[in-house]
Amino acid sequence: MLFLAVTAVATCILCCKISGMSSAKVPEVATRMNNPDLKTILSSWQGTPVDKHGRFMNHEFPGTQTFGNALKWTFEKNPQKQTKKNDTWHMQVVKDDNFLHTEEDVVVLLGHSTFFIRLDGKQLVIDPVFGDLSMHTRYTDFPIETAKLVNIDYVLISHSHYDHCDKASLKIIQSQNPDAVFLAGLGMKDLLSQWVGTNEVQQAGWYQQYKLDDGLEIYFLPARHSSRRFINDTNKRLWGAFVLKSKKKTIYYGGDSGYGSHYREAGELFPGIDVALIGVGAYSPRWFMLPNHQDPQQAVQAFNDIRATMMIPFHYGTFDMADEPLSEPEDILSKAAEGNKVKHQIRIVKPGEAVILD
Repeated sequence: MLFLAVTAVATCILCCKISGMSSAKVPEVATRMNNPDLKTILSSWQGTPVDKHGRFMNHEFPGTQTFGNALKWTFEKNPQKQTKKNDTWHMQVVKDDNFLHTEEDVVVLLGHSTFFIRLDGKQLVIDPVFGDLSMHTRYTDFPIETAKLVNIDYVLISHSHYDHCDKASLKIIQSQNPDAVFLAGLGMKDLLSQWVGTNEVQQAGWYQQYKLDDGLEIYFLPARHSSRRFINDTNKRLWGAFVLKSKKKTIYYGGDSGYGSHYREAGELFPGIDVALIGVGAYSPRWFMLPNHQDPQQAVQAFNDIRATMMIPFHYGTFDMADEPLSEPEDILSKAAEGNKVKHQIRIVKPGEAVILD
């Protein structure tokens, strides 16, 4: 039985489920880090907090993660088990790659947390994951042929978890885009460089602006989350959110995150955000997932805090990564919109559906 328990928890680690473990104790900040080659946009910010073990910390909700909570979740009963079993809902997929052949500003969810974005003529892919994950079945087809993802200028990686940072997908992107620049958080370069060869990799601390040689501006902001790929690298690589800004449009990508004041701060730093891409899935059970994944109600609050014109939800429907039914996030968001609980528009999209930014 002990062997089975250890094996189950190890599987959770590899599948990123362990990212949801709640805090056991609050560590002290030992130092603060940033990239000295990049501009810090918040004058009061002293750098991303790091504990005495060299592990990054959430600045608002610092804490360490416990093996015991992962073990508890692995063996506890899911109260939604039968509801989940009876849930036959699947996200519809739009298999139309016309958005690749236009010049319009566009946002396209490609599944889970993967987005294609064109902004001011520059083409970006965020958190590319094209196929299955270890121990996770993919419930939505990837909507386009991956061979058509060419002429990509920037590849953004929000953090190191397997469902956002996929080796095979990144190698495909690099092979088809030898001039693409990869943008990520502190500590990510050693990992990415193994897969993207000589392509440029920039790593930023929170509230830092990447160095780009065109009119597009990209910033790295805080998210309430964690990082891990192996047993011994917890929080050694920084996680975060992105802001993409052209002369006409501003897009916020929240990455994986629990709810916190960083949403309000993003709205204050970047007033007039046009589109907020906010994660809404993998939130149950709340006692376990709350530190790292907001639920749909909190995602709505985050949207209101940011004061963006439009919210596009993601991080649900493609992989089954928590206790809630796959359909539940969309059901809750639809009811929130119908009940006028949002200040602006929630745009629920299908993978492959192009949202043109006028």
